[in-house]
Amino acid sequence: MVEKWVEDLIIQKTFNGLYVQKVILALLSQKKGTSYRLATPNEESQGIDGYVGTIPYSIKPATYKTMQRLSEVINVKKIYYDKTKTGLKIEVEE
Repeated sequence: MVEKWVEDLIIQKTFNGLYVQKVILALLSQKKGTSYRLATPNEESQGIDGYVGTIPYSIKPATYKTMQRLSEVINVKKIYYDKTKTGLKIEVEE
């Protein structure tokens, strides 16, 4: 049971989550004609997942919006995504 939990956390949530973040930042930077980068550990501790140009973004699954019980306050623009059969549906706060 513990092995399955660790595998889900490391492989599914961490690896896949970072991959999705990178793809979303790359697509948005291409659209805006600028560069992107992933956040540093210090920036991550502030809820920032990456930058497109100089704008910080927090990238969350769409289900995050329905989690009312979370008391986390992130004062940066947010990007929500939903995995679909054909790719990702992305909603960017402007």
